[in-house]
Formats: sequence, C-alpha cells, structure tokens
Amino acid sequence: MVGLDRADDAGVYRISDDLALIQTVDFFTPIVDDPFWFGQIAAANALSDIYAMGGEPKTAMNLVGFPLKEMDISILRKILEGGIAKMKEAGVALVGGHSVEDSELKYGLSVTGFVHPDRVLTKGGIRPGDVLILTKPLGTGVINTAIKADMAPPDLVDRLTRMMAELNRDAARVMADFPVHACTDITGFGLLGHLAEMVIGSGCGLVLRSTDIPVLPEAVEYAGYGLLPAGAFKNKEFRQNMVESDPGVDALMVDLFFDPQTSGGLLIAVAEEHAAALLERLTENGVQRSRIIGEVTATPWEKIRIV
Repeated sequence: MVGLDRADDAGVYRISDDLALIQTVDFFTPIVDDPFWFGQIAAANALSDIYAMGGEPKTAMNLVGFPLKEMDISILRKILEGGIAKMKEAGVALVGGHSVEDSELKYGLSVTGFVHPDRVLTKGGIRPGDVLILTKPLGTGVINTAIKADMAPPDLVDRLTRMMAELNRDAARVMADFPVHACTDITGFGLLGHLAEMVIGSGCGLVLRSTDIPVLPEAVEYAGYGLLPAGAFKNKEFRQNMVESDPGVDALMVDLFFDPQTSGGLLIAVAEEHAAALLERLTENGVQRSRIIGEVTATPWEKIRIV
C-alpha cells in the first residue's frame, strides 16, 4: 500500500481486508551522555513512524553497532534497558535483534505495527482548507548542539531529554478519533523539510504563521549565537527553493524551521471544521504543547509560504 514510489514515514503492506502491517527502521548515534536515556530516545524516535502512519506499534527488534574495544559492555546494557523500558511503555514486544562490532556506537529499532487498511495515514493526503497542527515544539537540534559545546545548563538538558523520550502515542490515539487527512513526524529533515515532502505532488500550497510555530526559547537564544547544526544548513540547501518568506519574517526563525529534530512531534493535517476540537482533545489528553501553525491552500504552487 505504501512503498518506494513516494517518500513516507514507513512501508505498509495489506494482509487482509481489515489488517495491514506497518514496517519501519531507525537508528542513530548518541545525542545524550546518559546511555539509559539514549536508549529511550532512540526507541521513541523509531516508534514514532508507526504512530505517524495511523497505526499501533506491536513488535520491535534491536539494531546495535557497538565499539567493543573502546567501551565497556555495561554501557550497551544500559542502552538496551532504556529501549526496553520505552517499548514496555508503548506496549511493544521486543522479539529479537542484531548487533555488530562497530567503530561508532549506534542504536535503534526495526518496528512492526498494525493498522486497518482504510485508516492508513500518509504524507500525501493534504487537502485545500486543511489546518496544520504540530504536537511538539522545535529546537532539539540547536539545543543538542549547545549540549555538545557544554553550553546548556543541567535543567535544560533534563527537560530536552525528557521531551525527546516522549512517545507520540497519546497524540496518535487522539487523532484516530478525527478525520485526519495526512500526518508525518518531524525528525531529521526539520519542519520545512517534512512539509516539503507533504506538498510535493499535492497540487496544494502551505501557509505557515511564523509566530504560531512553537520553538523552545533556548533554541532561539542559541541559534542567535550561531549554534545551528550542520543538518539545518543541509536541509535548507535542499529545500529552500520550495520556501517563500514574507519580508517581515525573521530569517533566524526560518533557519530554526529547518533545524533537524530528534523524536519530534506529529504534524497533523485535518479539515478546518475539526481543527479546534482536535487541538482541545490533544491538550486534554496531555499533549499540551500542540499548536495550530498554518493551513493548506488551494493554489497549486507546491510551495511553502511563511508569513
């Protein structure tokens, strides 16, 4: 049902009239020093693709690259414990995995989920008049860069770590009760990179209100110091031809909208008449940082305008 013909968050294979499998894989190098929290973040990040497709993750397999000669095996044990803790929270069964000796530490998951074939969500379903809702604030890439430079205080490190380890499960369960047209999760390509994938081939345009897009205030501060990660510049170089900014929009904020996120929130496209109710339900169910950030327009420009 969903494969290589269009960029999406996961693959989907129909098993029967009322069951389809969602399959995804994701792993990366450490972004925090604590191995247990790294395991939790990597697991939450991998599980997020299933939620973004409208499904429920069911099983997972570990993927590990570990520098056995340079690191104590107890570090790997803590990483795996963190991943298992997050999988238990999500109701996911760990059924296996594979590890290799590597010069660089890596961890993640291959995840399988279930979805009804009629309820599959993709990036390509946006319609004119849809409202865009983002469920987590931006800025993890910039702040992680500050953490690596030893510029972030411990309380900020703790808050960011916990945010990245948050599952998108609650947001996914809420949106399942609404006629959502499209969804994606905001990760390495940044907000604008993932929105570009939604608008390509859609015949629609997107309008974003820059002052409504939630960004962690510390990320704005650090970006002002020039602490944008290399990935933000790569994302901008790749997609800037699809982005138009009004003269009054702060260029620094546009750069932050390209900031690569780790385990970011869901970006949900829903019909305008349901947007307020969906936002209210998200807030009531603990997804309290959700915000309406823009809308889908009928103009077939396949571009993103920031106002």
